[in-house]
Amino acid sequence: MPSPKKVRRLERIFEEAIHSLDDDLRDQACTHVSYSNEKGEGFPSNERLEFLGDAVISLAVASYLYNEFPHLPEGELTRLRASLVSGASLAEVAQVVGLGAHLKLGKGEEMTGGRTRPSVLAGALEAVIGAYFIQYGWDMAKELVISLLINEEISDALPLDPKSLLQEQVQKTPGAKLEYKVVQIDGPDHNPYYTVACLINGTRVSIGKGGTKKEAEENAARKYLEGQGLLD
Repeated sequence: MPSPKKVRRLERIFEEAIHSLDDDLRDQACTHVSYSNEKGEGFPSNERLEFLGDAVISLAVASYLYNEFPHLPEGELTRLRASLVSGASLAEVAQVVGLGAHLKLGKGEEMTGGRTRPSVLAGALEAVIGAYFIQYGWDMAKELVISLLINEEISDALPLDPKSLLQEQVQKTPGAKLEYKVVQIDGPDHNPYYTVACLINGTRVSIGKGGTKKEAEENAARKYLEGQGLLD
């Protein structure tokens, strides 16, 4: 469960988002199929928006993880995405922000606890995201998804990137110095390709290459760690 401070922040973000929606979109996003079935035509449920929101959430989280954690392999990225977009995770966020209070439920669904049912809450959150995407487009929808679903603590569950891992190893030796130096730049100015040397105490221990200096440094650190058996 998030801290009280984070709960308040999430509530504020969500309330601003849902109240910014056009009335028709907001109503549809909050209309469970049980309510729609009771009322008949003219009361569309949130199922189509749920379908759209599911895709938006998955892509937003995948894009975030891909860009924020360039050292993670595909399998680890897939595991993290699955955890973040699971029904349980979405339901928890929906509960924290009070989405249940906004829902329109059929009488039977209401009587059997639908307002707090995880599957109902998760689907409704997807529908709200779908509605937000329709009204505001990809960039703002992605920002909302990340604001609601990505925890500051996510990095605690991630393995260190190669540069950070190597830095930790070097710091175990008092006075040891780790540095990276660009030794060559190939290609045109608008599309350079870097070769970077990794040095420990002034001695070159590995070489890395990449389309950016950061990527080349990561590859140099990774190459050294792999050679030392410290990274698979």
